[in-house]
Amino acid sequence: MKSKVIGSSVLQELLAAQSHLRSQIYFKASLTALSHAMEDQVLAGNDAPLIVACFQRERFYRQEAHRYQRIANKTSQVYILAAPETEFRNCSDFYETIAFDPQDGLSQEWHLLVLGFDYSACLICREMKAGSAQKSRLAIGSPPMDQARRFEGIWTFDRGITATAARILLGRIGQYRPELKSKLAKGMKLVERAEAHGSHPTDPAPFTDRLVTYLQAGQYKQIKAYRQITIQERKERLTNSITTAIRRSLDPSQILTVAVQELGQAIGSDRCVIYQCRANDTSVPIHYEAIKDGYPSLRKQFWPLHKNPLFQQAVQQQLPVIVTSLGEDPHLANVPEFAKFLGNLGIESLILAPVLYQGRLLGMVELHSGQACPWEDGDDALVEAIATQVGVALIQAEAYADLEDLNVQLEALDRTRSNLIAITGHELRTPLSTIQICLESLASEPDMSLEMRQVMLTTALTDAERMRKLIQDFLTLSQLESGRVQWHPEALPMQELVDLALSSLRSPKDELPAIVTILPENLPLVRADGEWLVEVLSKLIDNACKFTEQSGEVSIAAIANAAGMLEVTVTDTGRGIEPDRLETIFDRFYQEEGALRRSAGGTGLGLAICRQIITNLGGKIWAESAGRDRGSQFHFTIPIAEPPPM
Repeated sequence: MKSKVIGSSVLQELLAAQSHLRSQIYFKASLTALSHAMEDQVLAGNDAPLIVACFQRERFYRQEAHRYQRIANKTSQVYILAAPETEFRNCSDFYETIAFDPQDGLSQEWHLLVLGFDYSACLICREMKAGSAQKSRLAIGSPPMDQARRFEGIWTFDRGITATAARILLGRIGQYRPELKSKLAKGMKLVERAEAHGSHPTDPAPFTDRLVTYLQAGQYKQIKAYRQITIQERKERLTNSITTAIRRSLDPSQILTVAVQELGQAIGSDRCVIYQCRANDTSVPIHYEAIKDGYPSLRKQFWPLHKNPLFQQAVQQQLPVIVTSLGEDPHLANVPEFAKFLGNLGIESLILAPVLYQGRLLGMVELHSGQACPWEDGDDALVEAIATQVGVALIQAEAYADLEDLNVQLEALDRTRSNLIAITGHELRTPLSTIQICLESLASEPDMSLEMRQVMLTTALTDAERMRKLIQDFLTLSQLESGRVQWHPEALPMQELVDLALSSLRSPKDELPAIVTILPENLPLVRADGEWLVEVLSKLIDNACKFTEQSGEVSIAAIANAAGMLEVTVTDTGRGIEPDRLETIFDRFYQEEGALRRSAGGTGLGLAICRQIITNLGGKIWAESAGRDRGSQFHFTIPIAEPPPM
């Protein structure tokens, strides 16, 4: 059954009954403090008073329900009024609940009344209207902003005024819940007893103490809220600076330079450093630093990580580490030498925040101070927020760099494809055409002389071999680049490998330039796969002979270097290489004179194959030349085999 709607205001009825009263203005925070102080007064006393509370709406009541369960243990005369929203209804449980109609004037009022023998107080207020915006909010059932809510009403210890307010509220409850007539009658007797007893002095000291406590707690919450707002503003301002730097550039160096300067200035630290690192690094160089005047610099110095307990903790927990004083930090108690190291650098306190991206460590942000306990609340959260932004920036820069590398690779692949089409089209078509002409001539000319037949067969065989080498080079490079080669390294003498390479030359010796071998007798053994290393030597020697006149010279030399490698050099006196092409010649399908304009044939795969082999054997290969017609030198290194134990 729907409750009867009562539109009158309890405050208006009280002011009409007590004409000498004048209402005052209260803010919501003040009413909360007064209400809590009155409730605590009841909980601290030994009286069993009459308690009536009106909470406007159910949601406000739910915040205080646990307090009224405790109050109900003190007295049976507890009445709670509220407009229902979800579960609130007329009920007799710990205390009496009265669900009034949301259109009732009570929905705009805040009441709390305590009437006992030793203590009495009442708070009778009505929420003030704040224009159409507030009316709109009230219409849809949502309260206005808490701190902006204002009320007008009466708050007093006066027993007579409290008794009058009690009669009005008990009468209102009786209208909503007539079944409580007998219980309300007992409450009315408490009112009559209070009226008959007359004015009873109330000691305001306990109430005042509790009220001051609530006001101080509210002030503390307000200060804390302002501090959090300040921290958030600093964080957003600094984050915006870093974000702006990211948008302007994808250069990691520029991003880190801006980040270290902005963060150091925002925190006010003596030193701020950011370094890129991995979790297993033992030390890293410091490149990005911002320091105050007079504070020692760490730029270009190596920062220890392996025996750094603070770094290890930050990496393990993936959270900031804050040290307020070196001498009091438990993480440094077992490593006094590291604490001494920090102290020698003028560090008394510091903050570390790992730069992470999806759990992967990219670097570390550190702030150093020469004073103990210089950090403010939220500094560690601010540093962590900036570390997060730096992580995003580094990943974006890395992705951009990878994209540029990919573009370069795609361009190289496109050039390779074009060269492949040109070279295969020429290198395959030319010998195939020659073979076809020779075979057709042999088949169609039965009267051809024996000498001419031999020339035709020799030409066909030569071009067939040329095609075989082309196909073999394709297959070899494909195997090397795909990683399908099974390597069999062993200790081998270089002299033997050179001899095998020279014996594999197919050109007649009288058509080759002079070949000189300069290998010391005490040359150490190399550790390599003999078959593949002979392939490298054969291709380098063949290449040198191809581009050297018959009157020139090709030399093969080797020497052990201090890095435990044997350096082999193939030198020729041929046409030489332009300096700007010394690296390009190792590209696949490179032809110095162009794919279709060369005097010396070949696929352009030989040097690419050599680089793949030498790299897989643990060495490196490069070329040197003084320029056109000034000869060239091809060098490669190969690991020296360790001598057997004595």
